[in-house]
Amino acid sequence: MKKETDSASAPVSTSPTPTTTSVSMPMPTPKTKKSRRGFAGWSPEKQAEVARQGGIAAHANGKGHEFTAEEARAAGRKGGLAAQAAKKRAAERVAERV
Repeated sequence: MKKETDSASAPVSTSPTPTTTSVSMPMPTPKTKKSRRGFAGWSPEKQAEVARQGGIAAHANGKGHEFTAEEARAAGRKGGLAAQAAKKRAAERVAERV
C-alpha cells in the first residue's frame, strides 16, 4: 500500500549550505575607489612621455596627422551642428510629453 505524506512532513535536507566561499574576497562598497589600472594608473608625467613617443612614432611611419586651420574649422562646425540637432531633438521630446 502507498503511504501518503503531506508537504509539511517531507524530509528536510540536513546538509549545510555554504555561507562563505573558500576564497575570501572583499566586496566593493560604494564609498571605496576603484584602483587605477593600466595607463590611468601611471603618473601624468609618464603618460605624457608615452603619448609623446607614440606621436613621434606615428609621424615617422606616415600615420600621423596635423589639422590645418580649415580642417579644424570644418570639424568644429560639424560638432556644433550635431550639438544643435541633439538639443533640438531633446526639446521636441519634452514638448511631446506636455
